[in-house]
Amino acid sequence: AMEGKRLYVGNLTYSVNEGQLRDLFSQYGDVVSAKVIEQKGFGFVEMGTSEEAQSAMDSLNQTEFEGRTLRIDEARPMQPRREFDRGGFGGSGRRY
Repeated sequence: AMEGKRLYVGNLTYSVNEGQLRDLFSQYGDVVSAKVIEQKGFGFVEMGTSEEAQSAMDSLNQTEFEGRTLRIDEARPMQPRREFDRGGFGGSGRRY
C-alpha cells in the first residue's frame, strides 16, 4: 500500500492547468493541493488520505487525459544527497 498522499502526475499536455488536475482527482477523494510544473509536462497532486491517493492512481494511471496517456506514481520524498551524509550537516550523520 502507498505510504504518502502525494502523487506525481506525468505526461501532461502543456495546456493542462491546476484546476483541471483538481477536478480530475477530486472524483477519488479530497484534493488538498494540485500543482502543475509550467512547461514541464508534469505535476503533483496531494490527496486527503493515502487510500484516496492509491484509488486515484489505480483509476487514472495509463488513462488518457487531454489526448495524452497519464503516468501516475507515488511522489517520492526528496532523497538526501550522498555527499551531505558524510559531512554531518544537520547533525544526524556525525560521528564522535
